[in-house]
Amino acid sequence: MDLDQYLAQRPPDYPDTAALGRCLREMVEVGLDHLPMPGSGQTIERFQALAAVAGHDLSLCKLYEGHTDALAIIQQLGGSPTPGSTWGMWAAEPPDARVRITPAGHLVRLNGRKAWCSGAAVLSHGLLTAWDQDEHQQLVAVAMDQPGVKITGDGWQAVGMGATGSVEVTFDNVEGQAIGDPGDYLQRPGFWQGGIGIAACWYGAARQIAERLRRLCAQREEPHALAHLGAVDTALHAAAAALRASAANIDAHPDANAELMARRVRAVVEQSAEQVIRDTGRALGAGPFCKDRHFARLIADLPVYLRQSHAERDLAALGQSVARQPIETWTL
Repeated sequence: MDLDQYLAQRPPDYPDTAALGRCLREMVEVGLDHLPMPGSGQTIERFQALAAVAGHDLSLCKLYEGHTDALAIIQQLGGSPTPGSTWGMWAAEPPDARVRITPAGHLVRLNGRKAWCSGAAVLSHGLLTAWDQDEHQQLVAVAMDQPGVKITGDGWQAVGMGATGSVEVTFDNVEGQAIGDPGDYLQRPGFWQGGIGIAACWYGAARQIAERLRRLCAQREEPHALAHLGAVDTALHAAAAALRASAANIDAHPDANAELMARRVRAVVEQSAEQVIRDTGRALGAGPFCKDRHFARLIADLPVYLRQSHAERDLAALGQSVARQPIETWTL
C-alpha cells in the first residue's frame, strides 16, 4: 500500500495525541515513513509525501514530519535508529528551557527542561538539541520510557494543532546517546533542506483548503468566487514551482549550503498559504468553517503551523543574505 492509498482509507479525524500516536505507529509498521533522503535524486518525492500527509491532517503531519526528519538526521550523522521506533525532533531553544548534558562513558546524561516537544507522550524516542559544559550544541537521542523522563502538561494551550501535544518535558539524569559531533545539527547541509520540507507541509495543507474552493467553482460559476480562485491558483502555482525548483537544486547540489534557497522558498510558500486562507475564506463564507470538519480543522491548524516561520525576522534575514548577493541574483 502506498501513502496516498493509506490516507484515502482513513478519515481525517484524530481527536487527541493518542490517536495521532496510534496512526504514526501504524504508518511506521507498514513502512510509510521510509522517505527518500534529501539530495538522493528523489527529493521531490519526499516533499510530495509530506504535502500529502499535511493535506490529510496537519497535526498528524507535525508528528510524521518530525519522525521522518529525525530518521534522516540520524542517517546523515552516521547513526541507526531502533527498528519500529517513533521519533520526535525537538530543537526549540527558548532561554528558559535548556537541556544540559554531561559525559557518561560513551553515552551522556541529560538534565533540564525541553520546550515544544510535539507528541512526547506517544513517541518512543526523542532527538533533541542539548548543551555541553563548553556551551556547544549537541544532538542527543533519548528513549522516552526511562525513569527521570517527565512529560508535563505545561506550555501548550493551543486550539489549532492542539492534538499534537507539544508540551514541555523534563529530564532528570536521563541516559542519552550523542548523535554526531557538537554543532553538527546546524552545520550539516540537511538542516536547511529540512526547512524546505516544512514548507512542503504548509503547501499541502493550503492546497487542500483551496480544493474546497475549486470544487465550488466547478459546480457554480460565481464571478467573485472565480476571482478568488484565480488568486489562489496563482499563489499555489508560485509555491509549487518554488518547491519543485528547490528539490531539483538539492538533488543537483546535495552538499551545498541551502540557506538562501530555503529562506526564499519558505517565504514564498508562507505568503501563498496566507493568501489561500484569506481568499478561500472570503469566497466560501462561514459555511465550511462551521459544517465541514476537515476544512475547519485545516483552517484552524495551518495558521499555527505557519508560525514555525518567524515572519519579519525571517524576511529580514533573507534580505540580509540577498543584499550580499551579486546583481545577477535576479537575472532571468
